[in-house]
Amino acid sequence: MSEFADHVSRSLGDPATETFESRVTEQASTLIEEIDAGAFDNPTYAIGLELEVYATDTEGRLARLPPAAVEPIAPELGLHNAEINTPATAFDAEGIAEQAAALTESLETANSAFEAHDRRLVLDAMWTVGPPEGAEPYLTATEQRDGVTVASNMQQKPRYAALDRDIVARHDGTIDLELPGVELAMPSILAESLATSIQPHLQVPSAAAFPAHYNTAIRTMAPVLSLATNSPFLPGTLYGDVNPERLLEATHHESRIAVFERSINTGDRKVRFPRDIEQASDIVRRIETDALRAPCLREWVTDEPPTSTRDGFWELDYKRGTYWRWLRGLPGGQPVTPGSERSLRIEYRPLPTQPTARATIALQLLTVGAIRGLVAQEHPIVTLPWEPTRDSFYAVASDGRAAELAWVDRDGERTNDRERVIGELRAAADVGLGAAGLAPDRIETLLAPIDARIAGGPTPSEWKLEAVRAHLDAGLELSGAIHEMQQTYLEACAEGRPITDWAPGGPDR
Repeated sequence: MSEFADHVSRSLGDPATETFESRVTEQASTLIEEIDAGAFDNPTYAIGLELEVYATDTEGRLARLPPAAVEPIAPELGLHNAEINTPATAFDAEGIAEQAAALTESLETANSAFEAHDRRLVLDAMWTVGPPEGAEPYLTATEQRDGVTVASNMQQKPRYAALDRDIVARHDGTIDLELPGVELAMPSILAESLATSIQPHLQVPSAAAFPAHYNTAIRTMAPVLSLATNSPFLPGTLYGDVNPERLLEATHHESRIAVFERSINTGDRKVRFPRDIEQASDIVRRIETDALRAPCLREWVTDEPPTSTRDGFWELDYKRGTYWRWLRGLPGGQPVTPGSERSLRIEYRPLPTQPTARATIALQLLTVGAIRGLVAQEHPIVTLPWEPTRDSFYAVASDGRAAELAWVDRDGERTNDRERVIGELRAAADVGLGAAGLAPDRIETLLAPIDARIAGGPTPSEWKLEAVRAHLDAGLELSGAIHEMQQTYLEACAEGRPITDWAPGGPDR
């Protein structure tokens, strides 16, 4: 048996499960004691960002990543997926500037490397034009590797293969992906690779303050997402015999949310909207008690002695990687200032990748600024009950800005008035970014791409829907209309223009 097959086999076996869970329990208890003792407290806030992208060829068709390693990207689940991370920085004026500079430099470096291999790096939340062999063959192709069934277009890592086999088995061998107009029988979890996201991180200074920030963040998810939606369509060739107009009415503004949940979830619904916490250590206990998928032991991947805090909680951290909530708390992190080797941070996961670097930074700062500002103001938003908060989030994923938002205003009154909700969210971002040391004119400049949407400009999903509608009106079939929309999107993204400047229905091609 090969090393690959041996790893997968052991990951799916009972002995590994028992040892893994025992270590997780022990590590969780130790970590909770340290959090409660203040070992993860820090003198300041910090921020960071994960950005997921995908590759196309020069004709705009989905493509596998370049064959050679490309700095600074890291491959993700699909052979076309990659991730760029910004280093954690202090949440102050200098750190915010470093975030923007790091993201811009990383994208420029990666783009140059992609171009050398006749590839393009794409800032988009869902690919809709498949590779030359077609979207469905690409997503459903499987092969045998050392006796293990693997998705042909998934990164060939034992961890991915073990997770895939575990999850598919829980789906009785086939994952049924059903969304408006699409019914796809998947032999693997590769449909997850349709979607890409951005994930702002906010490091909270103290364990005592963490619950207020975390529970506040939960209540911002629906209104922030409503300004960011960007994945109404799946690949055009996946749609069956469907009335295009009815599809435009029924399709989700954030199909990415449903794709991820339906690709992964079984009865225990590991991908879901998160619950409130009462204390910082709850984030550890929830990882510990979460449903297990394909465990792994540290000695399977390295025989090096532990050298970092993360190494001391290796199995717990590994399990954290399958704690799929749309918001999650994480202990650990990168050092930002002297003495900040340990930290508590919020990973904000519901947001789709945006069309430009500028819009990405704007959305990151709106998110972390609003959370910090709402807490600083002691805004009563945390009194909003959890159920309407959750329902509002899924309504936005489905209906975009037409969804009803749930909110408690600064006077403590329940409101669904969108203008009031977004106005208070935006004002809180001013407070949070002002506390970080940004002048009002600098805040206005940095948040301009989002402010243009607040003022009435389209979100990316709204633009995509309108563009497809325009191509349908011009006589194209649905698949052709989606293809034309996507080509225009790619060209406009490459030019770096904000989506609010794109012509309705897309510029002439």
